[in-house]
Amino acid sequence: MPKITQLSPHIANLIAAGEVVERPASVAKELLENAVDAGASKVTIEIRDGGMTFLRVTDNGCGMEAEDARTAFLRHATSKLRTAEDLAAIGTMGFRGEALAAIASVSRIDLLTKTAGSVSGTSLHLEGGQILEESEAGCPDGTTIIIRDLFFNTPARMKFMKADTVEGGRVAAAVQLQALAHPEVAFQFLRDGKSVLSTPGTGGLQAAVYCVYGRECAQMVPVNSRWDDYSLTGFVSKPTDARPSRNLQTFFVNGRPVKSKLLIAALEEAYRNQIMVGKFPACVLHLTLPAGAVDVNVHPAKTEVKFLSEKAVFDCVHYGVLGALNKQPDRPEVKFKPTPMDSSSVGGDAHIAPPAAPSMGANAHTQPTAAPKKDTFFRTMTAEEYKTFSAAVKDAPQPRKEAAAAAAAKIERPANMPLREFVMMPQMHAKAPDPTVGGDAHIAPAPVKDASPPGPLRASTPAQTEEPPVPEEMEQTVLNMPQAPQWRMVGELYNTYILVEQGEEAFLIDKHAAHERILFEKLKANQEKISAQALLTPLPVRLNPAAAAELLANRDMLDELGFEIDEFGENTLLLRQIPMDLDPEAAADALESLAADLLNGRREHRDTVRDELLHTVACKAAIKAGWVNDQQELLAVAGEVMSREELKYCPHGRPICVSLSKKQLEKQFKRT
Repeated sequence: MPKITQLSPHIANLIAAGEVVERPASVAKELLENAVDAGASKVTIEIRDGGMTFLRVTDNGCGMEAEDARTAFLRHATSKLRTAEDLAAIGTMGFRGEALAAIASVSRIDLLTKTAGSVSGTSLHLEGGQILEESEAGCPDGTTIIIRDLFFNTPARMKFMKADTVEGGRVAAAVQLQALAHPEVAFQFLRDGKSVLSTPGTGGLQAAVYCVYGRECAQMVPVNSRWDDYSLTGFVSKPTDARPSRNLQTFFVNGRPVKSKLLIAALEEAYRNQIMVGKFPACVLHLTLPAGAVDVNVHPAKTEVKFLSEKAVFDCVHYGVLGALNKQPDRPEVKFKPTPMDSSSVGGDAHIAPPAAPSMGANAHTQPTAAPKKDTFFRTMTAEEYKTFSAAVKDAPQPRKEAAAAAAAKIERPANMPLREFVMMPQMHAKAPDPTVGGDAHIAPAPVKDASPPGPLRASTPAQTEEPPVPEEMEQTVLNMPQAPQWRMVGELYNTYILVEQGEEAFLIDKHAAHERILFEKLKANQEKISAQALLTPLPVRLNPAAAAELLANRDMLDELGFEIDEFGENTLLLRQIPMDLDPEAAADALESLAADLLNGRREHRDTVRDELLHTVACKAAIKAGWVNDQQELLAVAGEVMSREELKYCPHGRPICVSLSKKQLEKQFKRT
């Protein structure tokens, strides 16, 4: 056995450097954290050649005395710890001295530092960790440290370095992390003489996020919540702005950037059933908790942490993000591409139409004709027209009960009614059948209660202050109108999008996405076995061996979802029972999708796997884009969406409803 010897300090420092200093970005991270710990309000970092030949960090912090400057480059030297108990409650970023010793052992360093009130500062020059020169120097308050020729004495590490552009990009990422971690500090980053990043240092995280990520993250959702002694602040992306990777997920624990599978899981759990498969949310989240509740000494570079109570941390992030998402408007606006005549792209008043002829008034071309009052049609209706109208309303199809309270009735135009008059007729809610009238008529003529002269035609809308005279042929009729609806369904576009009008807004509802979400919520709310329908003839479904085995191994879960399967041999299953809401023609495809979900799903959470299966069932059972649906079906779907604020996204993350304002349309038609 070889004789055991103690390593020399130089070799020990090289090993420590290998743990802490992987590349120029590691050096930048350590030096920036030291600057923040020194109380700096402004930090400038400059690199050349990706940081391999030149990396300088200048801060306006507290600086160091000459003796402290020399000690800072020794191993295990720090100004932050005094006792063993301090290790359990570390509240600072770096250990000034610990990282410097590792960096100094593999580079050439020049240091300038001065404390406030001192006449002069201290200048040091080191190579390979050894101080070669020391002198007094005139310099501003704070510290400037220059790292040259990184890994000059460890060529084995040099060959693992990437191109200068790659290494420079990693340094930029390290600077961005510090800018997001400490928005109260103004950071400036110079790369080969060009300014790459500059943050204001005002303390506002939103300003720092904007400086780092630009406009693409300007629409992020603010998060601000507390959970026991933990607090969570920051910003997260909307489900519709999901990213193809997790590259823009940034977490900070007590101001320290960390990598944590627990935090990622908690974040993505908040987006479950709202985001598309293969997409990931973006975030900049600051988790603040007592120093004793987190261990930052798990990794030499302190990028990984261990929590005292993982459940509390998970709940804080999960419910904090979920609450922020639920507060957001659920209907994104339709975006029009600016036209060349918009005022934003054309100077002056070029978009203004020429004035109208004097006889029409100065603004006649921009003012639409005033619409007649809602009850004009009823006041001018003849007795014959009224009878025809009442019969048509009585025979009109009714919406389903659960949508009736919120949906407007679809009324057909009587054959002898002029189109202009029908368009002016107000839309009406469904109402309970009048006990004095047969059927489910929305409108029923009410008998005159006394012998007094008959009054004018009345509606349940606010009373009119003045009532015009009524034609003689209608004097014995009083029409009781339900209250005018808050919204009305205008129609359908491309057999896919339901068009709804409400006040000054119009809404486009994706009928498949909406129906899919409605079915999914219905299935998810029922934690018991889902109602099923037995097939008269069992349906054979052929699968690959792995898929068939996975389904057979999960028979209990499939039974809860309404599926009953039997093994038929040669990788074929017999489907004997399917969920009640699933079309038998789609049952085989649904079972294949369920098999794929089980093969690729996250089995550690039974509820997660169940939700994935419910996604498939709801998708297969929902009405499809392009289908021709009757008015009652569309009305029922629209009623659910307009009355339930939680219906924002389908289970795959696509938006259910988008809004289009009257102002937007008027702008497109040059009415504004």
